[in-house]
Amino acid sequence: MAIVEMLMPKMGESIIEGTVLTWLKSEGDTIEQDESVLEVATDKVDTEVPSTHAGVLKQILAKEGDVIAVGAPIAIIETEGEGKTVPSKPQSTADSPKEDLIAAAPENTAAILKSSESANSIDSGDDRFYSPLVQSIAKEEGISKAELANIPGTGKDSRVTKQDMLNYLDSRASSVKESLTIPSISTPKVQVSVSGEDEIIEMDRMRKMIAQRMVESKRISAHVTSFVEADMTNIVLWRERNKLDYKAKFGESITYTPFFIEAVAKAIRDFPMINISVDGDRIIRKKDINIGMAVALPNGNLIVPIIRKADQLNLVGISKKVNELANLARNNKLNADHLAGGTYTVSNVGSFGNVMGTPIIPQPQVAILAVGAIVKKPAVVETPTGDVIAIRHKMFLSHSYDHRVVDGSLGGKFVKRVSDYLEAFDINTPL
Repeated sequence: MAIVEMLMPKMGESIIEGTVLTWLKSEGDTIEQDESVLEVATDKVDTEVPSTHAGVLKQILAKEGDVIAVGAPIAIIETEGEGKTVPSKPQSTADSPKEDLIAAAPENTAAILKSSESANSIDSGDDRFYSPLVQSIAKEEGISKAELANIPGTGKDSRVTKQDMLNYLDSRASSVKESLTIPSISTPKVQVSVSGEDEIIEMDRMRKMIAQRMVESKRISAHVTSFVEADMTNIVLWRERNKLDYKAKFGESITYTPFFIEAVAKAIRDFPMINISVDGDRIIRKKDINIGMAVALPNGNLIVPIIRKADQLNLVGISKKVNELANLARNNKLNADHLAGGTYTVSNVGSFGNVMGTPIIPQPQVAILAVGAIVKKPAVVETPTGDVIAIRHKMFLSHSYDHRVVDGSLGGKFVKRVSDYLEAFDINTPL
């Protein structure tokens, strides 16, 4: 028999810690390698963590609600093979779970952050837990205990995360500049009257995160929306003609989303200044075209997985990625890497029967496209023998962009170019 440590895995290039949500196994349970043993939440996604070894779950080191650094031990597994032996805990001095961890892995003394320890809470009537990282940022930036207590948290039980602190610091810096002319945008406390017939629903973790990021985006970016109506007739007819053969050949359906993403990727190559982000007074132009697609989850929340280097994929390649990511999203199987690195986003509001919308830009991107429902309309069509009235399949494109760095000329030309690529689709394109 050997004892091995199960460590908090790396769940994305920008993820440095995760919150233990639920243990799916108990101490003493037999587990298989790659079997899911717990659920972990990060600032980007909730995901299940598989076991690194087969054996018996001997000890759980990280309790539910704990914030654990990447690479820190979260459990001890007893295996039949060779592994790293963890020193037994000193019975005479180890009176707390944290001391057990220090004895087992001294190199990770500061890695596990216990929510049950009052030493890490703020002594100002605020009973929220603050990680050492958050407290360190507060100290360096001169944030008082009372100020820290008012920062909204998107972590478990409204816990303040590193990203919450960074967002707050950015907001505070902007507020200082604008304080002479612009009043505070903090949400006022409203007295709500609740009757016996009303239902009170607590926001889940993801909804809190979405709410905060949407408000932050409206504050950060100067939103402007341009609209263009595109003739989708060629695409609609091609899809109707080929969808059965496509499914027989590739084993999956083809939706309209791949056509939208293909057209957007082509337009971004024509207008690379749409594919940027803003860092203070600097504009960062992205080399890769990584397009996010907004996916509605069964619980009503929204998530945006990324199709990387979309301009290097053909229509079939994009379709396969769309179906893969959509299935992962609906089955809660996305990880942080699936959500990171987006440079532009497409949202299909037409799937809900909406004809147009004014989408909110996901930071730090500077633009987002909403595609509406495709509807039949009478339209004037030019023919060699003159203009005629014909029934065409039409769709509105709603392009929201950050007017700080994208002017109306660029924002308008870009969405018109997307429309041009959609309308120019060759109905005789081979499958």
